[in-house]
Order: sequence, then C-alpha cells, then structure tokens
Amino acid sequence: MEFAGLHPDAVEFYRELREHNDKAWWTANKPRYDERVRGPFEALAEALGPEFGAVKIFRPYRDVRFSADKSPYKDHIGMVTGGNRGAVHYLQLGADGLLAAGGVYDASPAQLARFREIADDVRLFGDLEATLDELADLGFDVIETDALTTAPRGFRVDHPRIHLLRLKRLAVQRRLGVEEWMWGPAALDRIREAWRAVSIWCDWVAENVGSEPATR
Repeated sequence: MEFAGLHPDAVEFYRELREHNDKAWWTANKPRYDERVRGPFEALAEALGPEFGAVKIFRPYRDVRFSADKSPYKDHIGMVTGGNRGAVHYLQLGADGLLAAGGVYDASPAQLARFREIADDVRLFGDLEATLDELADLGFDVIETDALTTAPRGFRVDHPRIHLLRLKRLAVQRRLGVEEWMWGPAALDRIREAWRAVSIWCDWVAENVGSEPATR
C-alpha cells in the first residue's frame, strides 16, 4: 500500500477514545481504527523503512496488570525502529497530533554513567552542548519523563547541568501537532525530516554513550 497521507479522522478517533476507553466503543469502532488509523500508519512505516530500517507498530492494547489505570486501550498509535538499548526512532499519533522522538529509552547503568560523566565534565561537555543546541534549533528538547527528582549519587544538587544528570532516558522529542500537511503525501517528507533530526541525537549517543544489548 503506497503512503498517501495520514487520515484526518485518526486524530478524531483518539479524541473520542479519550471519552470512551472501553471494549464496547472499541469493538464498534475497530473497522475505523483498521482503515483510518493503522492502515495509513502501516503504509508510512513501510515508506520509512528503506532509510531508517525495519519499523515496528505497537499493538493498541495497554498492559494494565500493574497499573492503577485500567483503561484497556492506548490513547495513541506508535511506531519504533531498532531496540535492545540501542538508540531508536519513534513516532506517535494521537489526539494531540504527531510526536517525533528518539534515543535510548531504557538506558543501562553503564550508559547513564557515561552520559553523566560527559555532562559533568566541562572539558567533555562541549560536543554534547553543541548537539543539544542544534536539536533545539530544529524544535527538539530532551525528554525528562521519569527523571530523578534529586541529584544522582556523587553529584551536587546545584550542579549547573543537573537537569541532564537527572535523566534516565537519553531521548529527545518534538511535538509536530496537527497540521494540514499530515493528510497528504507531503507528510512523508516532513516526518523523514523530523527523523533525520532524531538521527543527529542517535548518532551522538551511539558514538559517545554506546549501545548495550539487554541481557536475557
């Protein structure tokens, strides 16, 4: 299936799901999800594959076993490349539109230690600072979700780069929102452009922090 754009009803689908996150609504709207949400997303993933590698689309069901929130369905659809503690590219579509992101979401202690060493040492920080500045100019910021609430062991709370030292995810993101270009073929070039920006971060991480396959 050739990618011709995302479907404008995809955003409305997730806005409605916010209000009706239950099996009855999902069952009634499953054909709509397959045709207007997942179908175009699969075509987009296929179109991105030649440049960024194999792309996986996440299932729509939430794992609620250990969550206080028992809503059965995710409030977005997402796709991701790579994995196993290497840097990945990520794209999400939900009620608020598109989000492009990427990096290492499950950093190992060794990866975090290397990152913190670079962020801490002014002699090493220059290249990281330049990379973050370049990404900021492209609309990306560091993901601070799940960051530590205090300084990691061995670092001062008043460290000038404490916001970086607290990170547990080495990832960046840009909210693309809801725009008219999303509904046509031009969306492919816009999303490629966003993922190429993510590649700047992924390349820095690979070179400076490394990739460590998760042990099984």
